[in-house]
Amino acid sequence: MNVEHDPAGRRFMTRVPGGEGVLTYTAPVPGILIFEDVEVSPALRGKGLAGQIVEAACRHARATGARVIPTCPYIAWWFRQHSEQQDLLAPSEK
Repeated sequence: MNVEHDPAGRRFMTRVPGGEGVLTYTAPVPGILIFEDVEVSPALRGKGLAGQIVEAACRHARATGARVIPTCPYIAWWFRQHSEQQDLLAPSEK
């Protein structure tokens, strides 16, 4: 699955047969990404697509040296499940 980063739209997205998934974010200050929401087409829910999009967004954050603030309940839950990614969280989020 290919997840594309659309910096102008501040989102990560993928299109697969049956629908799409999108993670939206803001970057209020340099080095901080607020992961606001991840949405997946209803037909694709429960198949791991949202998690794969979050993983791609985390790879981007790591590559750019950014820290993450998850405001979406699913993304916050995802970080709790993936202790290996928690170093990406902004200090106030740990």
